[in-house]
Amino acid sequence: MTIAYWCVLVAAVLPYLWVTVAKASGQRYDNREPRAWQAQQDNPRSNRANAAQMNAFEAFAPFAASVLMAQVAGVDPARISMLAIAFVLLRVLHGVFYVAGVHALRSLVWFGGFGVVVWLMVQAALRVA
Repeated sequence: MTIAYWCVLVAAVLPYLWVTVAKASGQRYDNREPRAWQAQQDNPRSNRANAAQMNAFEAFAPFAASVLMAQVAGVDPARISMLAIAFVLLRVLHGVFYVAGVHALRSLVWFGGFGVVVWLMVQAALRVA
């Protein structure tokens, strides 16, 4: 189960990677008013990286819950780990495509990550049913 837990940690930290890109891509960063600063950015890369950050935060809770659900339900740890790795890879690609402005691939990998979460939850539900 250790691999899946490491993946949860990586997924928890991933939003901070994208916010770092957002701050580095915009005008001189002002930490006194970070949200107002971001709202004033006219740099598309900074805005997309900020959106990737928010989406990564949104995706984290369902992913962490799905890993824990699968573990508690007794789903095969190797399957959980494989799916957790897939989720992290898909989420990294999601952020890369988001920052790069490649919307079609961004959406495709988003659906893939969402599918992993659903798959883990379904595996847990079937296991306890």
